[in-house]
Amino acid sequence: MAIDFQLCESQQTLQAGARAFAADVLSKVAPTIAPISSPEERFYATRPFYQAMVDAGFTRALLPAAFGGTAMSALDFALAAEELTTADVNVPSALLATGLGLHALVHHGSQEQQQRFLPDFAEDGSRLASLAFTEVTGGANYDSTDTSAGVQTFARLEGDEWVINGAKHYTTNGTGWDGKGAHLYSVVCRTDPTLPPQQSLAVIMVPGSAPGIEVAGILDTVGHRATISPRIHFNDVRVPAANILGNPGDGIAMLENAFLWTAALIGAACVGVMRKAFDVALEFAHTDKRSGQVPVIEHQNVGFMLADIKMRIEAARYLTWKSCHQLDLTEGRSSELAIISKTYCSELCVQAVYDAMRVVGVDAYTDLYPLAGLMQDALCFPLYDGGNMGVRRRQLHTLLRSKAYDAMAAAEARG
Repeated sequence: MAIDFQLCESQQTLQAGARAFAADVLSKVAPTIAPISSPEERFYATRPFYQAMVDAGFTRALLPAAFGGTAMSALDFALAAEELTTADVNVPSALLATGLGLHALVHHGSQEQQQRFLPDFAEDGSRLASLAFTEVTGGANYDSTDTSAGVQTFARLEGDEWVINGAKHYTTNGTGWDGKGAHLYSVVCRTDPTLPPQQSLAVIMVPGSAPGIEVAGILDTVGHRATISPRIHFNDVRVPAANILGNPGDGIAMLENAFLWTAALIGAACVGVMRKAFDVALEFAHTDKRSGQVPVIEHQNVGFMLADIKMRIEAARYLTWKSCHQLDLTEGRSSELAIISKTYCSELCVQAVYDAMRVVGVDAYTDLYPLAGLMQDALCFPLYDGGNMGVRRRQLHTLLRSKAYDAMAAAEARG
């Protein structure tokens, strides 16, 4: 069978719907949050837009069909994500964060655990889930075999309850819509301080209503201005022993699986941001003479720079499609292309937005154009969701070090 990049009818409908939603709804996010100085108030101001995503059916994509969801494939999710992020990165990021907060539960939770927690999100899609992963000292070495390093959030078993203590940063969605906490947390912790994460790392589901959860502060960010990044402290938080997903030590595989999903989808978000920057630069080039005789598109250096940006967009899009398709084929087990997609597309995005700014010139550094804001958003992509230097290249290095590594397996959809 020939390789076919043509989208099927349902994918074309999804793409067109997401494009229209971005233009009609998400395009209003930027002017809504622009005058708001407080990071939490910016986030709260996006709630009507998030509700609009719920009403449009986007949040159902995160849930299994058994719980009223559509269980959208990674590839279809990427098609929608690219369109949405051409208009705004903040509201789609909240959706992605809820998906990340539910991922281990959806893919590794027992039927009983899913029945306890997922119906809430089917009943009210505006509820937020959050992955409490990153330690205050960073998250890159979560799998360190040194028990004095890595994850320092601990859960001790007392009778039929886990008692959780620790502090997390960058707990996206962690404030909830009211500042009191997310509806549900997936807390990454160790169940024994004397054991390495290979034997002790766990994901424990914690309802946001549990006593002892503290929103200790908000980290303001240069880009993704309405994506909330709170510090969350867990102070003797008690939950039933049955809230652990799998067994101690299973947390590493659960996290790797979840962050492969987000890695591939971040590639799509990067394409969306690049597209927006390209559109702005292209329109400028066709309409502005810069006090010259002809629009600047007529100058070769401008045309060549725009050509380079467009090539990057196309390369990033199809790498993302390939990585998402590979994830779908292997049910999330194939890692190489997802990691490559996140790393390559995120760094390509920064370069593409910078070159769009170079086309426009110094005006791009002002509020006359949205390019400076797009650059602030783009700079986040290589740094978050497993930084490209601290995590993603290390993951690729680990693959390459293996004697069993097959350099053509990913290209030929064999792993």
